[in-house]
Amino acid sequence: QVQLVESGGGLVQAGGSLRLSCAASGRTFSIGTTMAWFRQAPEKEREFVAAIAWFGGATYYADSVKGRFTISRDNAKNTVYLHMNSLKPEDTTKYYCARSSGFGSTRQRDFDSWGQGTQVTVSS
Repeated sequence: QVQLVESGGGLVQAGGSLRLSCAASGRTFSIGTTMAWFRQAPEKEREFVAAIAWFGGATYYADSVKGRFTISRDNAKNTVYLHMNSLKPEDTTKYYCARSSGFGSTRQRDFDSWGQGTQVTVSS
């Protein structure tokens, strides 16, 4: 099992930026590990935001954030980041970090470890 702890959420004005962090600990990553960010607003389905292959660094993005968000990782620190630029009020929600043992996973059901989430609020 991998433990995931998110941080970096907060309140920002529309057009602003935030950087979310996800610190991972526990079982070491396997060759096929994918780390991802999802988000979920109250009473809505959890949706995929971005993913990155732990080894190799291939990245995947939802169309809604492409060009605005960037996912990255620091293997030495076991940390994944989500750099969010040009934030919009509709980006307001709770963001979750997740881990999958499947290379290139973007489906929620493929992820077996989840963090507690960090709230992002974008004011208009």
